[in-house]
Amino acid sequence: MYFKRKELEKFRSFKGPLIDVRSPGEYYKGHMPNSINIPLFDNDERSIIGTIYIKEGRQKAVIEGLKFFEKKMELLLDKLFMSIDSYKTITKKNDNELFIRIYCSRGGMRSQSIAWLLEKFKLNLVTLNGGYKMYRRWVLDSFSKKLNIVVIGGKTGTGKTRLLSLLEKNKYQTIDLEGFACHRGSTFGGLGMKDQPSNEKFENMIAEKLNSFKCSNNIFVEAESANIGKCKIPNEFFNQMKNSRRIEILRSESNRLDELIDTYSVFKKEELQESVLRIKKRLGPQRTKIALESINSEKWDLVCKSVLDYYDKCYEYEKVGKTNIKILDLTDKKYDESILELINNFL
Repeated sequence: MYFKRKELEKFRSFKGPLIDVRSPGEYYKGHMPNSINIPLFDNDERSIIGTIYIKEGRQKAVIEGLKFFEKKMELLLDKLFMSIDSYKTITKKNDNELFIRIYCSRGGMRSQSIAWLLEKFKLNLVTLNGGYKMYRRWVLDSFSKKLNIVVIGGKTGTGKTRLLSLLEKNKYQTIDLEGFACHRGSTFGGLGMKDQPSNEKFENMIAEKLNSFKCSNNIFVEAESANIGKCKIPNEFFNQMKNSRRIEILRSESNRLDELIDTYSVFKKEELQESVLRIKKRLGPQRTKIALESINSEKWDLVCKSVLDYYDKCYEYEKVGKTNIKILDLTDKKYDESILELINNFL
């Protein structure tokens, strides 16, 4: 693994466009950051070649692949040169300074075929031995390192995300798991967010962020359940979170209600009502009725109160077994640089 890690580091150290030649379906599932998808085969073609490989062997599959390649060679070249020209325009680099970085699934025929094609134009090229699969091994391996995690906990509405953003702004090492997952982790969590990434892409983003850190320094994350919407926090990373130091934020109920009103009152009534209905069995008929009616009449304090008790009970259950907790009372305090000293005193 050490040798392969060095190989990946060397590949990434070259300056130039990063080209992913796998199929669109493979790319959508997960890819290296800042890579451009210029597929050698589309999803259907890849499926056809794979079927031939299984039924008739490698030679027949290669021949079929070459037929597809021949038909689209000119189009591929156009896309490749467009990506190279775009990179040169942005970076102001010339051909001698650039290395076209190419990878496929295993560093096999697809990346080598594109490299062969571009070599005819005297370009500097480098392919990734082991391909995306090797990159994924590096990603998963990064979660096993010993990390100095500090978890920021607190009930719904205590402004944990706001505090994490403040730490990020002031150059602390932070990982915004909810930002990466495009979800706030509750039934209302998807409101106003982009579509969630695939779980593989979610893991890639966390690993890349960790790679930019000094592992010996504090890494701040927000307390989360194992799943954030449809994204699952990597097991090794989540286990470290569970056993890490934890700062528990306290805020008054009025503080928390203000935070929730600011966050959710901007959304459409229909979206909020749909979110309430998703948890109606757990809220119970009375609280559900109050929440729905309050949304309709824009009585946001009643809306938030009707669900706050439910989330508080969920949160107390989530905290079971946590022993390394320090309480930080931020009642009525502004989330600005003045509270950073309070955080530092807890570390």
